[in-house]
Amino acid sequence: MDDINDNTNTDNDIAQRVIDIIAKSKSIPTESISLDSTFDSLAIDSLDKINISFEVEEAFDIEIPDDALGSLKTVGDVVAGVRKIRAAKPATAE
Repeated sequence: MDDINDNTNTDNDIAQRVIDIIAKSKSIPTESISLDSTFDSLAIDSLDKINISFEVEEAFDIEIPDDALGSLKTVGDVVAGVRKIRAAKPATAE
């Protein structure tokens, strides 16, 4: 019954956590990052992308497929990917 409300909060939480991870990784202010920010505009290279993906995997307890990393171009892509992986993951009791 509470799942409907939780989804909105979870989506916002995912976006904020991904932005926080990227900001920390690149030592840039979170307010300078949006879902539309591209990795190029944030000076995120392929090694940064791998490191960020590890942080995101750990933060959300998910596994990002290696072949998916190449298709990630924006912060929004990462957030959408996390949502998709979490939606496909069976719910576990916490």
